[in-house]
Amino acid sequence: MAEESGGLPPGRQSIIPINIEDEMRGAYIDYSMSVIVSRALPDVRDGLKPVHRRVLYGMQELGVNYNKPYKKSARIVGEVLGKYHPHGDASVYDTMVRMAQDWSLRYTLVDGQGNFGSIDGDFPAAMRYTEARLRRIAEEMLADINKDTVDFQPNFDDSLTEPSVLPAKIPNLLLNGSSGIAVGMATNMAPHNLREVVDGIIAYIDNREITVQELMRYITAPDFPTGGIIYGVSGVQEAFLTGRGKIVVRAKAEIVTSASGKDQIIVTEVPYMVNKAMMIEKTAALINEKKIEGISDIRDESDREGYRVVYDLKRDAVPNIVLNNLFKYTQLQSTFGVNNVALVKGRPQTLNLKDLIKHFVEHRHEVVVRRTKFELAEAERRAHILEGYLIALDNLDEVISLIRNSKDPDTARDGLMTRFGLSEIQAKAILDMRLQRLTGLERDKIQEEYKEVKQLIERLNEILAHEHIRMQIIKDELTELRERYGDERRTQVVPHDDDITVEALIPNEEMLITISNQGYIKRTSLSEYRTQGRGGVGSRGVSTKEDDFTEHLFIAQAHNYLLIFTDQGKVYWKKAYEIPEGNKTSKGRAIQNLINIEPGDNVRSIINVKDLQDENYITNNFVILCTEGGIIKKTSLEAYSRPRQGGINAITIHEGDRLLNASLTNGNNHIVIAKSEGKAVHFNESQVRPMGRTAAGVRGVTLDSEADKVIGMVCITREDANLLVVSENGYGKRSSMDDYRITNRGGKGVKTINITDKTGKLVAIKEVGDDDELMIINRSGITIRIEVKELRVMGRATQGVRLIKLNDDDRISSVEKIQKIEKIEGENLNQSTTNN
Repeated sequence: MAEESGGLPPGRQSIIPINIEDEMRGAYIDYSMSVIVSRALPDVRDGLKPVHRRVLYGMQELGVNYNKPYKKSARIVGEVLGKYHPHGDASVYDTMVRMAQDWSLRYTLVDGQGNFGSIDGDFPAAMRYTEARLRRIAEEMLADINKDTVDFQPNFDDSLTEPSVLPAKIPNLLLNGSSGIAVGMATNMAPHNLREVVDGIIAYIDNREITVQELMRYITAPDFPTGGIIYGVSGVQEAFLTGRGKIVVRAKAEIVTSASGKDQIIVTEVPYMVNKAMMIEKTAALINEKKIEGISDIRDESDREGYRVVYDLKRDAVPNIVLNNLFKYTQLQSTFGVNNVALVKGRPQTLNLKDLIKHFVEHRHEVVVRRTKFELAEAERRAHILEGYLIALDNLDEVISLIRNSKDPDTARDGLMTRFGLSEIQAKAILDMRLQRLTGLERDKIQEEYKEVKQLIERLNEILAHEHIRMQIIKDELTELRERYGDERRTQVVPHDDDITVEALIPNEEMLITISNQGYIKRTSLSEYRTQGRGGVGSRGVSTKEDDFTEHLFIAQAHNYLLIFTDQGKVYWKKAYEIPEGNKTSKGRAIQNLINIEPGDNVRSIINVKDLQDENYITNNFVILCTEGGIIKKTSLEAYSRPRQGGINAITIHEGDRLLNASLTNGNNHIVIAKSEGKAVHFNESQVRPMGRTAAGVRGVTLDSEADKVIGMVCITREDANLLVVSENGYGKRSSMDDYRITNRGGKGVKTINITDKTGKLVAIKEVGDDDELMIINRSGITIRIEVKELRVMGRATQGVRLIKLNDDDRISSVEKIQKIEKIEGENLNQSTTNN
C-alpha cells in the first residue's frame, strides 16, 4: 500500500503541501467576495440585499399579503430560514423588523403588529410575540414575479429555487436607501421622496442625455423618514454628482416663549438614525460638564401623536446661542455620509444619481419585455386551443360521432388529429371540453374570447416591436405608483450661507423666448435683434424646418416662473433660465423634452410670473383665460402656485374648442376680445367672476359665423393705451381705446379693422403705447422689430398700413410687444428702410 501511495506512510496519502500565504490570500478573497455579493451590498436593480429579498419572497410564498391576516413573525422567520436563508434566525427577524419601522425606512415594506421597537433604541419583542404581513407597496416589488420576469437560482440545498432579483416596480434603492459594511468597502445610501424620484425617472426616459444637474430640478435632495432639515445643498450636489458626499442634517427646532414667560427650544423632528433617548442622555451630560450652558431642564414629551423634546432655558440665556451650541455639540445636528455603492451585474460600483436611475430603467425595461413575452406565449397557447374548439364546433356532429365510435380516449384523440388536422393539445382540449360548452351561448363566448385573445396578441406583438411603447408603459406604471403611494417631502432643505445655488449664478437679465409651431423652444439674448424701421424686409430670425414656423415669442427675466398653457387647457411650470439657450438662427429644443406635455397637445400661451411664493401677490392677482370659441374664465393665481411636473388642468375645454390666450390681471382691468372677421368686444373684467381651476368658464364674445373665431384677447392695464391690430397680410394700425365703447361681455362687438382681400383676416391684437416696440415674425421665419410710435393713431374702421413686406404665399405668424432696449454704443440699431 505504501508503494501504491508513493511511499507515504498510511494515513498521509491525502495530505497536500501548500503555501500558507497563498491559501490565506485565496480564502480571504473568497470570503470577502461572499460578503460583498451575498450579504452586505444591495443590488442596484431592486435595492435589496439577499436577506431582504428572501424575506419578501418568503412572505409572499407564505401568503401574508397586505389584505390577508397577520401571521406570527416566528412562522415567517421559520419559512425563510428553512427554504432560502442559510444563516441565523436573528438576521432574518432583525431584517423584517427594520422593514417595518417607519423611522428606519422612508416607505416601509412590512406591516408589523406588536412591539417592533422604537426610535429610542428599544428592542422589539421576541418573534413569538409579534405578527407581520406585507405592505401593499412591497407587493409592487414582487408584482409579475410568476411571469418569467426575473431569473431564479437554486437555494442553499438545491431543493428549491429563489429569485436572484425582484421585478421591483418601485425604485426601492432610491426610495429607501441602504447601508452595509462589506470587506474593504461599505455602502450608505440615502432615502428619497417617491414623487420626486418618479418625476426624475420620467424626465430621464424622456431625455436620456439629461444631466445630473437637470435631474436635481426634480429630485431636490434626500427625504428622510424622520424629517429634519438638510442644512446646505453643497453636500447634496456632490453626492448626486459623484455618488459620495456629506449631508448635514439638523433637527427641526423652534424657539418659543412658555405661558410662564420662559424661553423654550422645542424639537419636533430629529436627524435620521439618531437615537432620541441616547441624544437626551448625552445632552444632559454635556450640561453637567458645563460644555453647554443656559439650559435648566430637558423633557421628553413624545407620545403617540409625534416627537417632542422640550429644552427649558434659563432667564439670562440667549436662545439662538443655546440652539447653536446644541447643533454644535449634540446630535441635533449630524452628518449623513453618502456612499452610493451597489452591485451592478454582480460587481460593486459607486454610482451617481443618473447611474441609479439608468440601471433601474434598464431593469424595468427587461422586466416589461420578459413579461410581455410570457403573456404573448400564454395568449398564443390559449388562441391555439380556442381555434381547436371552433373547428370542433363547426363540425360538431362529426366530432361527436368520431368520439362515440372510438374505443378509448387515445383512439379518439388520434382520430381528431387525423380527421381535422388538429394538434395533440387541441385534440386533448376538445376531449376535455364539458358538454355545456356545446350550447349556442357558450359558442358565442368562445368566439368572443378568441377575438379578444387575437387582439391581445396583436397588442403584445406591438409592445415587443417598439421600444417607445415599452418606455411609455414604464412611465404609466410609475405615474400610477406616484399617485397611489406618493406623499409630501418630510425633510426640508435650507441653503447654507456658504452655498451658491445654480440660480444665484445666473444673471437675472431679460431674454427673448421663442416657440415654433412644431414645439421647438429656446431663449436668446435680445441684443441679437436690431431695431428696424416700419416696412423693412426684416432679418433672418429662426432657422426652422420647411414646414415649421415660429408661433410664440415673449420677453422674460431669467429668474421668472413661466406658466405654460396648452390648447387642451393644461398648465406647466418652468424657470426661464431652464429653457435651453440658442442663437438667433438656431432651431431650439423640442418642448416635449422639457415638460411632460401630452401627445397631440400644443403650447398655446405663456405667462411670466415673478414669484409664486408671495401669498399677498398670488391671492390678489388673477389669470384670465380665453378660448378660440369665445369662452372666458378668471381664476386666482394662487390656484396655479403649486408646480407639478406633470402639469395640472387649468380649464375644462369643450370638444372642438381650444385655449387661445392667458393673461395675468389684478382683477380691475378691461378686457378686449377680437375675432378673425375684424370685430372686437370691450368689457370690464369685473363682469367675469372668479372660478375654480377646472371650471369651463362663461361666454366672452359671440361669433358671427361658423368660419369666425377668436384670434386674441388683451387686458387693458393703462389709461393711455392704444389697441394695435395686425392682419395676416402684414397690415396693421393702432386705434384709441376711446373708439371702443364698453359693453357687456358676450356681445358681437364692433369693427376694429376693415377686412379686405388686400389685408386678409385679423391675426393679432395687442395693447400698446408710444414707448413699446413690436416683434413681428412670419411663417418663413423672417423677423422685424419696429417702434410703435412710428405707427400713427387711426380710426378703428380703417384698414391700416403695411408693417412688413410678405411674399405672395407668406403670412404673419406671430406679433409680440416688447420693451425698448437701450441702444448699444457704437452700433446703429435704428436702420430705416423704405416702406411700400
